[in-house]
Amino acid sequence: MDFKHSDDSLQVQDLMRRFMKKHVLPRNSDWLRMAESGCYPLEILKPLKTQAREDGLWNLFLPELKETEPGTAMTNLDYAPLAEIMGRLPWAAEVFNCSAPDTGNMELLHRFATPAQYDTWLVPQLDGRIRSCFAMSEPDTASSDATNISTTIRREGDHYVVDGRKWFITGANHPNCRFAIVLGRCDDGSDDNHHQQHSMVIVPMDTPGLEVVRNIPIMQHHSPEGHCEIAFRNVRVPAESLLGRPGEGFAMAQARLGPGRVHHCMRTIGQCELALEMMTERSLERRTFGKFLSEYENVRDWIAESRLEIDQARLLVLQAAWKMDTFGNTAARVDVSAIKLVAARLQTRVVDRAMQVFGAMGLTPDTPLAYLWTWGRALRFLDGPDEVHLRTVARVELEKAREHRGSTAPYYNLETRSVPR
Repeated sequence: MDFKHSDDSLQVQDLMRRFMKKHVLPRNSDWLRMAESGCYPLEILKPLKTQAREDGLWNLFLPELKETEPGTAMTNLDYAPLAEIMGRLPWAAEVFNCSAPDTGNMELLHRFATPAQYDTWLVPQLDGRIRSCFAMSEPDTASSDATNISTTIRREGDHYVVDGRKWFITGANHPNCRFAIVLGRCDDGSDDNHHQQHSMVIVPMDTPGLEVVRNIPIMQHHSPEGHCEIAFRNVRVPAESLLGRPGEGFAMAQARLGPGRVHHCMRTIGQCELALEMMTERSLERRTFGKFLSEYENVRDWIAESRLEIDQARLLVLQAAWKMDTFGNTAARVDVSAIKLVAARLQTRVVDRAMQVFGAMGLTPDTPLAYLWTWGRALRFLDGPDEVHLRTVARVELEKAREHRGSTAPYYNLETRSVPR
């Protein structure tokens, strides 16, 4: 395994750090103020996006990016540290056209779009002119098992008709969100294989029958881009809106999640690094009972444990990214489950320690810590709950044990001994 980043990646990392410091961080207070007022900060983002594209910091997430398409193609391994850098500010990824869920949707369109879909939807997304959402999870079914999804996509002549409810659909409240990629149960898939009974269709957000019902708060926090509930009532789209082939939606959804989890995890690591930096600085400044917090052994333990856990998680994510680049996304399936589990749990642990060092201030909007903890807790559900990923890892370990059953026998020392009467 070689986790060494290319010279190009190192140069882009340096450029990204300088860009964040010079252009993005100075606008953070303005962005937060506008977002809290209920106005999405497009006027802040627009000039930043223009500058980022001019500086070559654009569409960095897509290894298959063509030379004719705007941006800089990078491997998953080379992109990972960039996601960490931009992740320190939760809204920064949009500046570089690297924000979820659009990155995953662009990957899907890049792989499966027809020429007409490419021109209509992918081209303006790659240009950063529009955004999108991915409608998969539902309120009435356990969406951690995607085969449970009950939203229907039925064929009627030259159209598909979509009926159902989706929720926690990230990005649906963004003012530039123009379409949703909807996963639903189709009537033209396989009757025998339950993994081939779902399809994906592209649904413009202004289609009659589509209603964004509400922006759902996550632990009382409203995200300006939205984590929304959407109702689809007899929503009709042309048959040409089908993405990929009938019945392939489940497999496409799984393929979409792989690279996206690397992006999420590295952004999480960036936020954990920020929390650790804030915690250590605070411990050097805050005094209780005649001593700085940094002089208390338990605080030093929190700092050390956070440092070690962050570094361990980063190496695990880089290993997953390297495997994806070297052997393909499918070969890294277990690694992707492992990093999703480790990174989400890491964020709540590290941020919780930082909040404890900050005291009551850590619970307020005066620092980013309360939001980062909330987001870390949400990550334990997003892209699959902890239990699903634990199950994936355990299943593979048990398969290996069955294959090599008995191989540990020589390590036992169980000599037959006579038992005295």
